[in-house]
Amino acid sequence: MKKRIATVKRKTKETDITVKLNIDGSGKAKISTGIGILDHMLELFAFHGLFDLDIAAKGDLKIDMHHTNEDIGIVLGEAFKKALQDKKSIKRFGSASVPMEEVVANVTVDISGRSSFNLTGWDGQTVFGIILEAKEGYEFKDLVHLLDSFAKHLGMNLNIKVEPISRDLHTTLEPIFKALGIALDLAMQIDPRRKGVPSTKGVID
Repeated sequence: MKKRIATVKRKTKETDITVKLNIDGSGKAKISTGIGILDHMLELFAFHGLFDLDIAAKGDLKIDMHHTNEDIGIVLGEAFKKALQDKKSIKRFGSASVPMEEVVANVTVDISGRSSFNLTGWDGQTVFGIILEAKEGYEFKDLVHLLDSFAKHLGMNLNIKVEPISRDLHTTLEPIFKALGIALDLAMQIDPRRKGVPSTKGVID
């Protein structure tokens, strides 16, 4: 099997980001985004997904973290898509459920080539209506921007359900990133019985 590795760079007037990825790694992570809580969450993502992940990001954090956060999602998605190559023999689907204190995050993924992102788990509130304690300025809406960009640029159907959403941001985010790592690892594992692309169309774009 070819090594499933990728290096992707993105440089704009607002950000300069490099992501190095080995899908079939051991969970080693070197993350430097300038956003402490995001560094921690991406380390958990890589550790539990058993990806080797190196992210170096510089952005206009003196203004706000929006561009850096969103662009990391873009480059991370592109890196996974590049490393997966033609997606032959992958299992394609994966799901995981991870608890942390009162919170349980359920994550389901389909590496289908079609992007979709949905996050639910609260009563009658929109995602941007959730008000949680910010960590270093990082808010729940920043998570949404990151994961939406990640799903779009990987070409992944990503569904997340969190019950209940804790008023502590850290307690809400941590099981999401752990479950996402585990679900993606399952979806990207090679099934030796599958000789081609896991789609009746014969291709996953």
